[in-house]
Amino acid sequence: MASVSSISKTLAKKLRRGRASASASAVTSFQWKSFPPPPPSFSFSSSAAAISSSSAPPSTSTSPSQSQEKQKGSRWSKLLLFVPGVITFGLGTWQLFRRQDKIKLLEYRQERLGSEPISGNKLAPSSNNLDALEFRRVVCKGLFDEKKSIYVGPRSRSISGVTENGYFLITPFMPIPNNPESVQSPILVNRGWIPRSWRDKFVKVPQDDEQLSSIASSSAQENERSSWWRFWSKNPKIIEEQVPPVTPLEIVGVVRGSEKPSIFVPANDPNSSQWFYVDVPAIARTCGLPENTIYIEDINENVNPSNPYPVPKDANELIRSSVMPQDHLNYTFTWYSLSAAVTFMAYKRLMPKKTGR
Repeated sequence: MASVSSISKTLAKKLRRGRASASASAVTSFQWKSFPPPPPSFSFSSSAAAISSSSAPPSTSTSPSQSQEKQKGSRWSKLLLFVPGVITFGLGTWQLFRRQDKIKLLEYRQERLGSEPISGNKLAPSSNNLDALEFRRVVCKGLFDEKKSIYVGPRSRSISGVTENGYFLITPFMPIPNNPESVQSPILVNRGWIPRSWRDKFVKVPQDDEQLSSIASSSAQENERSSWWRFWSKNPKIIEEQVPPVTPLEIVGVVRGSEKPSIFVPANDPNSSQWFYVDVPAIARTCGLPENTIYIEDINENVNPSNPYPVPKDANELIRSSVMPQDHLNYTFTWYSLSAAVTFMAYKRLMPKKTGR
């Protein structure tokens, strides 16, 4: 009986387990059938397609025309690296030509200064070859018209290592009547440099004018005496008036032309007597002379020690320039060195870099 009861208990347990598993499978199948998964929407698929298309790598294929343009651009950029070297090399070569021109100019001046001086009475302002007379030495005789002096400046001058400002004194040089050795027409003479302190003190009556005035006053007194003597005397004496001849001044100068001012020099103002550079026609017009008046620079070295001013120009200054041939040579060396430096830098920039192992 005991065995029959144990067998029946075992069968009952198996039946219970089978029913429980069948009910669980039925529940799960019911859940999947009653709630099916949602179908994929169109928007989700389109966004996914857009994401996939955007994440796709771009096409690396280029057209032949674009590749040719890139090659041309790189070629021009390489050539531009050598442009500074070409420009600086050209400037250095230009300085060599400037040096040759400056040597010829200074030799021309020195040759003309060494030629025989011209007599001042042969100068004619109406001649058309005034340019041919430039840098020729002339010897002139006449008298200065001090009242029409012109001061050009300021001009600095170094005296014993000390720089002092002053002016160039330009005065009309007038002919002497009935004197064939004097100049036949007025000329302008740059008498030299005077300090600023002498500008107001330099205006004075010429000695020749003083002589003429004293002679005129003495002759007037003699006329008065002779008239009284003739009035009281029975035998009047005829007194001959004798005027001593005027002693002309002799200067040695060089024919020059107008100065060429730089852009930093102010314009002349003749109305206020401000002259910053030598303008021969304008100065002659201010002095009441023709515009084609000859202009010379005094180079006489015989300076009176008691009256040291004005200081005439040194003749050696006329064969010197602000930029001498040696300066042009220095500029050439500088430009060529700079050209070599920038060309080497461009070459190093285009050389392929060596990669170390």
